[in-house]
Amino acid sequence: MAHARKCLISFSVTLLFFAVGLTAFAGEKKESGNTPVAEAATGSSTVEDKARKPDVKPDVKKESSYTSVVEGTFDSVMAQDKANKPDVMKRHLSFLNERYDLSLKTTTDVTMSGGKPLPVGPTARLKESLTWDTLAGMLPAQIKEKNLFPYLPLPHPNHASGGMLFSQKQLKQVSRLERFDMDFDLPDYFLPEFPPPMYLTTHKDMGDVSQGKLVTLDNYYEIFNGILNPKQLEGMRLLVTQFPQQQFNATADRKSEKPSQGVTCFDCHANGHTSAATHLVGDIRPQSHRNRIETPTLRGVNIQRLFGSQRALKSVEDFTEFEQRAAYFDGDHLTAAKKGVNVLERGTQVHFMAEVMSLLDFPPAPKLDVFGQLDQEKATDSEKRGEMIFIGKGKCIVCHPAPYYTDNQMHDLQVERFYKSQLINGQYIRAEGPIKTFPLRGIKDSPPYLHDGRLLTLEDAVEFFNLVLQIKLNEQDKKDLVAFLRQL
Repeated sequence: MAHARKCLISFSVTLLFFAVGLTAFAGEKKESGNTPVAEAATGSSTVEDKARKPDVKPDVKKESSYTSVVEGTFDSVMAQDKANKPDVMKRHLSFLNERYDLSLKTTTDVTMSGGKPLPVGPTARLKESLTWDTLAGMLPAQIKEKNLFPYLPLPHPNHASGGMLFSQKQLKQVSRLERFDMDFDLPDYFLPEFPPPMYLTTHKDMGDVSQGKLVTLDNYYEIFNGILNPKQLEGMRLLVTQFPQQQFNATADRKSEKPSQGVTCFDCHANGHTSAATHLVGDIRPQSHRNRIETPTLRGVNIQRLFGSQRALKSVEDFTEFEQRAAYFDGDHLTAAKKGVNVLERGTQVHFMAEVMSLLDFPPAPKLDVFGQLDQEKATDSEKRGEMIFIGKGKCIVCHPAPYYTDNQMHDLQVERFYKSQLINGQYIRAEGPIKTFPLRGIKDSPPYLHDGRLLTLEDAVEFFNLVLQIKLNEQDKKDLVAFLRQL
């Protein structure tokens, strides 16, 4: 067995160096975080009108599926990335301000489960002095022809480089997650609470079992000893243990200043919820076609049957293995071999982690009855009207039935009816295909919305679906629907 293992390792290393050498020999030049700013930006301007290039289509055949070879020493690459960073962020933030009104607007009428005020929208900026009603009255072809759709896919802050990126608020508590080449782009008030409350299906009487703390390797045993069984405690330990990842590892092509042991599952899914960390999906190539992904909550994993926004993995165990073997490394198994992939054992480690994730519960919803519908004795008139719109005119219930407000299927909204294929800040905007139906239970705790976070508020989500589904809600309908969603 030992001899066979050595042979297998030797073969893997040989395969790795062969692929690296082949890439270098072919002279393939793929977009990466080490390219000059002008190249990384694909010539984009600082405003969206100039960043949009309808006639530009990346030549897929000229791009490699494999990660490009890093040129230069770590110190030289880091120095150039740091020098480029101000321009990279200025370009992206100018683009965001062109697309959204990012000013602080919140409400405390209804808060997130831990008390954080909810962001209020809509935030998307309309063009040509349009109103939402006027835009909703136009045909998809008209909106597409005039480039008026306000909710185009959202690129990564530096799409050519991509990778895991964490909010500034999280970095204040977990500094090891800071990158030297770019910063997170959305203001904190558009993000979930940090740290968020943590709820368990087995201890509903306890409320927030995290006691207001961020669950880490330093305190998980103290918090959960006596609450979880030994198998679940081990699963929790693995969920808060660092494992190497594409940008956070000990190799010279990392994006952390110091060598890193990696990231944990609960870095992105803080306390089993979400920190709104962003990334690029690992299962699409070339780089320009990859979608930004906003980390979804793990609350309610036990009632879900599909995992991954487009991958449709059939169990949380499959998803756990996929993340460790591939997604952590942008779907590149050769890079994983180099940086230190952690192969989890299915019968124990994967099983233990999945069991813990399956205990993560939705937050309390005191106005919902046992069927997941509004308790008519507790709901306001606006919330009641919103529920009727959700069931009827809004057509929301087709994909989001009670009690958890998901049909556990995938749907293609065909949003490309409203925009032309184009290159925006390094991302090629095109037809995206089917996306899984995410549960709406506890939705107020999980901004921003949609798989890539392009909808910053619930009001933006309502405007988006009003356009895409062409249901022509009036102003009062929209307010009532938002009021209902806040109670889920």
